[in-house]
Amino acid sequence: MTTSKASVTVEFEVPFHDVDQLGVVWHGHYYKYMELARTELLRSLELEVSQIRELGYRLYVIETKCRHSCPLRYADRAAVTARLRDVDNRINIAYTITNLTENRRSARGHTILCSTDAEGNLLLETPKPLLDRLLPDVDTDVAHRDDSGDSTAESG
Repeated sequence: MTTSKASVTVEFEVPFHDVDQLGVVWHGHYYKYMELARTELLRSLELEVSQIRELGYRLYVIETKCRHSCPLRYADRAAVTARLRDVDNRINIAYTITNLTENRRSARGHTILCSTDAEGNLLLETPKPLLDRLLPDVDTDVAHRDDSGDSTAESG
C-alpha cells in the first residue's frame, strides 16, 4: 500500500436548497460536499478530468461510504477535507466534514476509484502516469518493485 500526504480542505456555507423540512442537510448532499473536495484534491495534483482523459485513462467511483455524526444546518459554515489514503490498485480518498459553526465533526467517509484505459478496460493497478501525479515526491518505479527488484506491474 502506498499512502500520500496530499490533502485539500474546501470551506463553504450550507445553502438553503440543501436542507430538508427539518432544517438539516439532506443526507445525500454530503456526497456532493465530498465530491467538491475530491475535485479540488485531484485538480491540485494536475488530475483534472480533461488531464486524466489526455493521459488515456478514466476514473470511476466504485465505492462510497458516509457516516454521519452531527448534522449540518442552513447557513452553517462547514469544511470538507479530502486526503489520499491509498493509490496502488485503486485510489482511496478519505473525507472529514466538519461543522465549523459548532466546531464538531459532521461526517466522515471515503470514495474508491478504479482506473480504466480509454476503452473502459479495467486496470488492476493504478497506471504509472497517474501515480506520478498522485505521488509527486515518490519515485514510482522504485516504490512499485518487490524485494527481488522486479516491477510488480511486470510480474507474473
